Amino acid sequence: MPYAAITYRVKPGHEDEIAEIFAGFQRVDTPVFTGDDGAAAGRLLGTAVFIKDDVMVRIIHYEGEFAAIARHMAGQRGVHLIEEQLAPYLQEQRDTGDEAGFGRYFRDAVMRCISQLSVETHPAQR
Repeated sequence: MPYAAITYRVKPGHEDEIAEIFAGFQRVDTPVFTGDDGAAAGRLLGTAVFIKDDVMVRIIHYEGEFAAIARHMAGQRGVHLIEEQLAPYLQEQRDTGDEAGFGRYFRDAVMRCISQLSVETHPAQR
């Protein structure tokens, strides 16, 4: 099951304030997300957020179509609340107020994956 990483450039020295914002994160209403046709396209299995100095990374563990995740997240109230609270700590402001803006940022901030290993792909499992 794949992982994706989304980057945020934040102002250094605010790690504790940002951690406090994420401590109150409102989870998505459902982990199942849909495709363009409205049919189930996958589900979110888990997320994690890491921060060091001026870099914050959100790791997304999912199954299904990655492209559908941005649309799903753009419709979640908790995501918009986090975005508003993070704004003062971001090095660059971005427009995530609507689905198109959120999707643009999501696509632009995704890190290139160079390796994903899991127990399912381990040679001993074959």
